[in-house]
Amino acid sequence: MGEAGPGPREAPGPEEDETAASGGAREGRAGPRGAIRVLKRNAKRPGSRSCLSRSRVGSRERTWLKGDVGRGCVYVYGRDSAAVASSDLRLVLCTVDTPASEICDEGRKNLFLQLHGDLVRRLEPTEKPLQIVYDYLAGLGFDDPLRMQEEAANSDLSCMIRFYSEKPCQVEQLDRILLSGVYNVRKGKTQLHKWAERSVTLCGTCLIVSSVKDSHAGKMHILPLIGGKVEELKRRQYTLAFTSAGAQAQTYHVSFDSLAECQRWHRRASTVVSMRLSMVDLSCYSLEEVPEHLFYSQDIAYLNLRHNFMRSSGTGSLDSLCRFSQLKSLNLSNNRLGEFPVSLCEISTLTELNISCNGLRYLPSQIGKLLNLQTFWLDGNFLTSLPEELGNLQQLSCLGLSFNNFCELPAICEKLVALDKLALAGNLLETLDLAVLNHMSHIKSVDLRLNNLKRAAADTLEGNKSVTYMDLRDNQMTDLDLSSLSSLEQLHCERNKLKELTLSGFSLRALYANSNCLTAVNIYPVPGQLTCLELSHNQLQCIPDWACEAKKLEVLDVSYNLLVELPLRILSSLSLRKLMVGHNHLHSLPPLLEHIPLEVLDLQHNLLTKLPETLFLKALNLRYLNASANSLESLPSACVGEESLSMLQLLYLTNNNLTDQCIPVLVGHPNLRILHLANNNLHTFPASKLSKLEHLEELNLSGNKLKTIPTTVANCKLLHTLIAHSNEISIFPEILHLPRIQFVDLSCNELTEILIPEALPGALQELDLSGNTNLVLEHKILDIFSHITTLKIDAKPSLTADSALTSSFWSHGVAEMAGQRNKLCVSSLALGSFAEGLEAVYGMFDGDKNEELPRLLQCTMADVLLEEVQQSDTMFMSNTFFVSHRKLGMAGQKLGSSAVLCYIHHEVADPASNFSLTVANVGTCQAILCRSGKPLPLSKVFSLEQCPEEARRVKEQKAIITEDNKVNGVTCCTRMLGCTYLHPWILPKPHVNSIPLTVQDELLLLGNKALWEHLSYEEAISAVRHLHDPLAAAKKLCTLAQSYGCQDNVGAMVVCLNISEDNCTCEMHGLTLTGPGGFSSATTKPATPSSSSGIASEFSSELSASEVSSEVGSTASDEHSAVGLDSSLLPRQERRCSLHPVPPSSIFQRQPSSATFSSNQSDNGLDSDDEQPVEGVMTNGSKVEVEVDIHCCKGKGLEFECLTAEYSSSAPGPEDDSGLIFIIRRQNSVNSNTVQRGVKEKCELQKSLSTCCLYGKKLSNGSIVPLEESLNLIEVATEAPKKKTGYFAAPSQMEPEDQFVVPPDLEEEVKEQMKQHQENGAHQEPKEEHAPSLPDEFDTAL
Repeated sequence: MGEAGPGPREAPGPEEDETAASGGAREGRAGPRGAIRVLKRNAKRPGSRSCLSRSRVGSRERTWLKGDVGRGCVYVYGRDSAAVASSDLRLVLCTVDTPASEICDEGRKNLFLQLHGDLVRRLEPTEKPLQIVYDYLAGLGFDDPLRMQEEAANSDLSCMIRFYSEKPCQVEQLDRILLSGVYNVRKGKTQLHKWAERSVTLCGTCLIVSSVKDSHAGKMHILPLIGGKVEELKRRQYTLAFTSAGAQAQTYHVSFDSLAECQRWHRRASTVVSMRLSMVDLSCYSLEEVPEHLFYSQDIAYLNLRHNFMRSSGTGSLDSLCRFSQLKSLNLSNNRLGEFPVSLCEISTLTELNISCNGLRYLPSQIGKLLNLQTFWLDGNFLTSLPEELGNLQQLSCLGLSFNNFCELPAICEKLVALDKLALAGNLLETLDLAVLNHMSHIKSVDLRLNNLKRAAADTLEGNKSVTYMDLRDNQMTDLDLSSLSSLEQLHCERNKLKELTLSGFSLRALYANSNCLTAVNIYPVPGQLTCLELSHNQLQCIPDWACEAKKLEVLDVSYNLLVELPLRILSSLSLRKLMVGHNHLHSLPPLLEHIPLEVLDLQHNLLTKLPETLFLKALNLRYLNASANSLESLPSACVGEESLSMLQLLYLTNNNLTDQCIPVLVGHPNLRILHLANNNLHTFPASKLSKLEHLEELNLSGNKLKTIPTTVANCKLLHTLIAHSNEISIFPEILHLPRIQFVDLSCNELTEILIPEALPGALQELDLSGNTNLVLEHKILDIFSHITTLKIDAKPSLTADSALTSSFWSHGVAEMAGQRNKLCVSSLALGSFAEGLEAVYGMFDGDKNEELPRLLQCTMADVLLEEVQQSDTMFMSNTFFVSHRKLGMAGQKLGSSAVLCYIHHEVADPASNFSLTVANVGTCQAILCRSGKPLPLSKVFSLEQCPEEARRVKEQKAIITEDNKVNGVTCCTRMLGCTYLHPWILPKPHVNSIPLTVQDELLLLGNKALWEHLSYEEAISAVRHLHDPLAAAKKLCTLAQSYGCQDNVGAMVVCLNISEDNCTCEMHGLTLTGPGGFSSATTKPATPSSSSGIASEFSSELSASEVSSEVGSTASDEHSAVGLDSSLLPRQERRCSLHPVPPSSIFQRQPSSATFSSNQSDNGLDSDDEQPVEGVMTNGSKVEVEVDIHCCKGKGLEFECLTAEYSSSAPGPEDDSGLIFIIRRQNSVNSNTVQRGVKEKCELQKSLSTCCLYGKKLSNGSIVPLEESLNLIEVATEAPKKKTGYFAAPSQMEPEDQFVVPPDLEEEVKEQMKQHQENGAHQEPKEEHAPSLPDEFDTAL
């Protein structure tokens, strides 16, 4: 296609031939110099609504696009497809230099841009749509021009950025229509006018009458109703008379079809007539002008035009706002004004004006005319100074200058004598000049959050008696002395670097100084008015003395410090109601001698061995006690005699050393609602004691050694949550009779059967029975449980190669708990066998308050990753997040989700490398790797509090960070999937980290924000490192988080890794093992395993070696064609295992680690006891063949000189370190699809006891050893018969090159140990001959 002229072109419709001749093209309009000559063809397909999902770019267009990365395509929509039956969609091919004027339809002058399905603005004729799209994609994180060109052509992008040829406005939404319809209407009080059919609308405060054909487009009659009247017309049935107010009042008669409709209109209109309209909200409507009918409402006092595109001049523009004579409050924030509209200075009645986020760089001098202005918001602009005329506003009391570019306190504030609140958060202040603040003696509240403050300077000793509130959060101050602020009542200084803090205590009521480095806090005099003191996450070694003397102190938080003792004066305070001293080093608490009013006491994560004996006797108001993660062995009594006055309702005692002796003490708390006793040493829970806890609502007994749950649990009629996982419970408790039971977790126990009532309780929502290996549920029970929202049971084990592979290298467990919320907004992704079974993908998604996005990501993100990996792009992980972000569609416009994705794989550039772990995340979900018992964080937390560079970026882009540290008051995360309407502040660009996995890597932990807020990395690792069951480990992490105070959704995933060199059979990683003695060197037919199904397939003798190699890769074994040739003369490829695969080769090389195991069966190939085929095992005639690896494990201090077939028949178990251990593993690096097709055509899957025993015993590293003597004979296929039955099994023979290399200094020791091993094998052989078959066990992934 020639490049001759400028202009865009339209792609052909789906019904056109992609290679259509250019005769249907015509030259585009003239454009800028250097643009491309383009074609314009009809792209509209009338009546088709499926064209959005089809590729509309033909082969010629693709060729044209590939010629230059500056080319691309833009989708142009007609009127909104939701409102118009047949939407008009065009795909226009253009360049980055093509202006909007050339893309517009003929007869139309404008092109409109919609972002995130929300606001729609008119593009200027010179704006370049394709460049806008590319800039948008670059802002998301794309950096490859070719990839951006590809993304721009994707129709899914329209949910984020879309172009319209007509403005898609909804009249009903725009005008606040209350009622509308088509009725007979007559104008005037007399009968001179005839009845006519008209469209009637009750909108806002007006009645709009127009012709039916030209409704909302032709001539409209607007009748203001405020102050008027509406009455029934007696002469005509179902008719109302609407009359406006004033001397020139007009009347319209409207006849309705029914009495109900007439009454509804009468009721609504009467409300409008009687009201005095004062507030109109027209925010977020993409307005360019104020609707004309609003000017008929003279009573408007509050007008909200936030988030529009209001023009400064023209009809209905900002110049017209002076027509509202009583306007007091005007909100024009987020209108892209660029300059302050001078016309607003003429509205002298204004008392409140918000013009934030408009890109203003200065204020006009006319601002001094707004003499009645009291509140002035200028946040989110680029102001650096204020005009002198602002000092004329003597009534101004509140001035908002946050998130501008001020470097110092504006001096003009001294003249604003009525100003009492000054907001300067998010500016560029580096020094807090207290002397300047002293001159502003009228200011009471100062907000200096999120600046660059490093110090507070006071040049004079003059005090300040006006400032009562100061906010200095999120700065960089190291010391702070505000003792000159004698009237200070409340101070926020969290998240600084403070080491010392000095304040005046005359008026102090609340101090918040969390997350600093404080070692001393000095307040003089003693703050007699202090009620709240928060000093958590500091380095205090003792509680200040003045805090003990504060007589009105009600809340004290000193958690996460270095306290070693708690003063008696604090615990016995007569005013203290909430005391938080968790995460310190307390060994004991002082005894209580007097009654105290304490209601909340948090003692978790200390070193306590006991609680004060009189705690429950003196703290009678105590309702909440958390003493988890201590070393408690007993509990104090709560009874004096038989009577108990305890009001305790919430008791958390998880992770202590409590025994059964503590249970009777709990009876002294009859009002208990929540009881957590997880991870203690409980063996029994007496039935008589549990029956007395009648008010119990939540009971957590997980991680103990309980055999049963008492039947008296049926007395707890209010119980809605029972968590008892990771015990030894074998009898299902009688909890399904409880009327309010909602959540039951009995996973990881020893349940064998379930006795259930005929009808389940209606409130039951979730039942978790996973991890009960002996539990078998009948179909009848499953049918009954089918009505439960969530039922978790173990899947049936499968004998596939994938399961063996994943259980050998990694296994996982997932736990998700809703907590105190009524819905679960956390989802997990766990694929232990990904792609061809050689990889794994794990992910976690947290939607905070929405459950839609986590579920969408759970279902789609793995597929997106697979597509990106197949493109061999080095940016595959980042692109996975970008594409997933796009695929969220409309759901991702308003909702967002944190995400972490872990991908275990071989390096793309080097498939022969070890496993690598690539982790990407956005938001607050994190992944932690346990390496040598130490946590290795792999993620980055993208939140305003924990990521200063992200907070700086958001500030520079002029987002408004609210006082609760959320972007625009929505979320604390700065990077998420979804929330596209917060672009560019919220981005989907992930943090990507890739590391190679090593022998020292034990665990991979994934968790959401709630998990890591309550568990440190070190505690999480130490809590689960000793557990062998990843499901129990994940459950334990969630339980700990809940017991430590988490009330939100919590999710945890534990992946047990076994990426060790013990699993390796490569010559380069271990001993030079060339094969057992007696191996034949004759030509053989290859035994080929399947990587994903575990089926040992056979190839016909006519299949060439090169053909097999292309199908199954390098792990299949083959012998050379020279019959009788000595194997030592043949070149051998370096042996690799599935841990270190080699790239596919066209030449087969025999691998000594590959062997065929045969076992005898009945003549028909089936066991007499089982005629059903077993999945994953294939029978060929009278033999079952499974391709395996023989992994040679070396005992401690043991080397071998030679190997004979005799040793292979008596391989010791994994617990025996004295001899050679054969670890059997199926090959994995093979193409699975081709082999499986051959299996389905040629073979019938059968099941036998001997084949099941192949999966019988699992080693500690996840590999498998055989348990029957019939499997201990190693046979190698040496000759390939022409028949289609199994391979010919020849006796083992020694190969000259297959030998161990043993150092000379160890020869004698090795020979002696080999001799002992040989003798042990001779004794064990007859015993194994008569050994009974063990029950089936399957090595499958969790």
